[in-house]
Amino acid sequence: GLFGSHGNFQTVAKALVRHGSGKVLTVDARNHGSSPHSPLMTYEAMSLDVQHLLAHLGITKCILLGHSMGGKTAMTLALQRPDLVERLISVDISPVSTAPASEFSAYISAMKSVKIPDGLTRSAARQLADDQLRPVVQLPQLRQFLLTNLVEVEGRYAWRVNLEAISHHLAEIMDFPVFHKPYLGPALFLGGSKSPYISSKDYPEIQRLFPKAHVQYIEGAGHIVHQDKFEEFITAVLNFLPPP
Repeated sequence: GLFGSHGNFQTVAKALVRHGSGKVLTVDARNHGSSPHSPLMTYEAMSLDVQHLLAHLGITKCILLGHSMGGKTAMTLALQRPDLVERLISVDISPVSTAPASEFSAYISAMKSVKIPDGLTRSAARQLADDQLRPVVQLPQLRQFLLTNLVEVEGRYAWRVNLEAISHHLAEIMDFPVFHKPYLGPALFLGGSKSPYISSKDYPEIQRLFPKAHVQYIEGAGHIVHQDKFEEFITAVLNFLPPP
């Protein structure tokens, strides 16, 4: 997801492997986590990144799971190269335009304006960044999530995500590319019941692009479904996967 990293899915990956679902790879999107930075941040580019990774690893077919921005990347890849995708799981996101970008641009501005003096301990730096983000990012959970991107490089603190590229492409990230040919493989749209991101008004478009899609909601989960209701999330994913 936007501002996320593969670390957010470590526990999910381990649980899936434990339940015998084969090899699980967790991937950082470009401009996120440990992946390289690039001025280009479109779904086509992010889909190509995954295609190159699959080719590099000699993987001819995979099951793709993506959350939010990662879900849109997974959908783009399935629609562009259905031959590579055995099944698709989109977590709390539809193939349509998402919430207005204004909320996210406010977060980016707040992150850009964080000032941390050199030489602080990690906990002091985090606390200071937290205090500076609070007026704009009121939800403590969301602030904690954004703060996972604060890293120390030679005694200085910086954001690991490429804020410039993200802010430049924000409208595109919130949108979804136009496709005419559907993906005919099995697809699961797994939403949180308390989140607005997979809504009944999206069903016609989900149906058009993913005719074999099944929409399921996890009771009591918000947007970060895998964190809010971990066990229920794992169960839903395992039920959708082919038997090992």
